[in-house]
Amino acid sequence: MSIQLKRREAVQNDEVARYERMIEIREFEEQINGLFATGAIRGTTHLCLGQEALAVGLAAELRPSDIVMATYRGHGIALALGLSPESVLGEIMGKTIGCCGGVGGSMHLCDMDLGLLPTSAIVGGGIPIAAGAALAFQTQGKDGVAVSVFGDGASNIGAFHEGLNLAAIWNLPVIFICDNNIYGEYSRINTTTPLLDLHERAESYKMPHFAIDGMDVKAVQKGVAEAVNRARSGGGPTLIEAKTYRFAGHSRADQALYRPEGELEMWQKRDPIKVTEEDLLSRGLLTADRIAQIKSDMSTTIEGVVATCQASGEPTLASMFQNIWTPKGAINK
Repeated sequence: MSIQLKRREAVQNDEVARYERMIEIREFEEQINGLFATGAIRGTTHLCLGQEALAVGLAAELRPSDIVMATYRGHGIALALGLSPESVLGEIMGKTIGCCGGVGGSMHLCDMDLGLLPTSAIVGGGIPIAAGAALAFQTQGKDGVAVSVFGDGASNIGAFHEGLNLAAIWNLPVIFICDNNIYGEYSRINTTTPLLDLHERAESYKMPHFAIDGMDVKAVQKGVAEAVNRARSGGGPTLIEAKTYRFAGHSRADQALYRPEGELEMWQKRDPIKVTEEDLLSRGLLTADRIAQIKSDMSTTIEGVVATCQASGEPTLASMFQNIWTPKGAINK
């Protein structure tokens, strides 16, 4: 079994391992923040600080043979599914060690061995793709499940409604997860959308739907497990709304000055790291000393990942053409 599949297996079988993966994602994203400031990351990047529970809870309930379509805010989901920190950071930094050889960048992470289709920079772009993957599972007679994770803003575009409509009429094994972090880029949900409970939109398609606490990994697992069981057993699609909050701005160029005073601090009281720590401490699965050690060790580990990626080579212009498939003989025609 590959190291990445072992990483995936860990979050499926061990509560403490799920907590450790959340700490890994948090430390990883904080390092990204610093690297971006130094110019080591070209372009832009979108952090999932505060949304670690959604990524890990989702990964814990899926098989590697299932399909996940994530967004440009996909670092955490990639790590949760089992991609190594080196493969994710290398891609973000444009290095050959990256999961796509450094030619995809922060917004285009992928590893088909773990079921992660290329993350999409198009708002809502993954919704019809996930529906298509679910149709493929259904047509092939497989019990695979496709998942599309998207933001609250994506629920206002045509692909959302088209994707849910087709999934409903064809009874596809697909789960639509709306990562409602209250902001579509820089716009608060109350200024763009006429309802706050976005899962209610599934009523239009007679589709099962519900909201979950996206800041609690156990609540995420419970909700995802229900939807996965429905999809695998032929019960069709589900719309899940995960109530979350991003602690950083939309992108690294965004200081989030538009947020109301006190809003961030209110959500930080529900920090998924804190919520998970309190739960594990109360049940005796972790101690304060062990938590401190996990955080210290992870900081050291991610620093080593940064050094490894910084020393890695960069792709050449020819690298862009190395993974393009062409029918035999088509080049000469």
